[in-house]
Amino acid sequence: MRIGFVGAGKVGFTLGRYMTEHNQCVSGYYSRSEESAKQASIFTHTTYYKTLEELVMSSDALFLTVPDGAVEEVWNSLKRYCLTNKFICHCSGAMSSTVFSGINQTGAFGYSIHPLFAIHSRLQSYQEISQAYFTIEGPPKYLHFWQQFFEKLGNPVRIISAEQKVLYHCAAVFTSNLAAGLFETGVRLLMDCGFDRESGQKALRPLFVENCISVAKEGPVKALTGPVERCDIQTVKGHLNALAGKNRELEIYQKLSEVLVEIAEIKNPERDYKTLSGIFERTEK
Repeated sequence: MRIGFVGAGKVGFTLGRYMTEHNQCVSGYYSRSEESAKQASIFTHTTYYKTLEELVMSSDALFLTVPDGAVEEVWNSLKRYCLTNKFICHCSGAMSSTVFSGINQTGAFGYSIHPLFAIHSRLQSYQEISQAYFTIEGPPKYLHFWQQFFEKLGNPVRIISAEQKVLYHCAAVFTSNLAAGLFETGVRLLMDCGFDRESGQKALRPLFVENCISVAKEGPVKALTGPVERCDIQTVKGHLNALAGKNRELEIYQKLSEVLVEIAEIKNPERDYKTLSGIFERTEK
């Protein structure tokens, strides 16, 4: 199977190199940015295509590694070519394969194939993506084919439905992007204590990194520590008082602490957290 890429950004670079490193046949790249497509083809030891039609003719599967907002536009451009028995895949976390409207009339098969991984570098992420889960959604006929394809590369694979895509992507955002928001909130609170931004980030970094690693390795139940886990009511009350007047930070603290209580009750079933839960409920009113 010859795999072509439409789009030559971080995802296109990473998947193309990852596939060629695992002896998969990548035909090459087409991009609106001619220079990006050339660089991607050099990086992956494949071919640069001047036109979309040439890439289509040279490929059995096309991965649309373009921004989410451009997937439908690229698909509409592809429809004019012969796509019989070809695979059309996009790598959006939130969008399903239903974006390929009218695909049944073209004879092609559309799939959303998403690596659950933060691709941060065009040139380095291919070395790390072997750890990533891939989720696949699309028509049943070739789901098993694509599952086997990525499992042979060494990746765990999960098949999900089109209806689950947005919630699935929301889960990814909670554990990645929103973590940046929590870190920023902590930095700002330290700045209120007299730290400058640089020293605040430096101070919190070891705590943040080690805790994230612990949660990821051990799971949230085993890794949970802190005043909520200990049912340290006086400390929690002190936090709530310190956040008085900071409505957004107070709400974040309350809502996430309620989740921590649920985790703590699993970790310490013999401990009574009712009083602590009541404090959060009263604060919300």
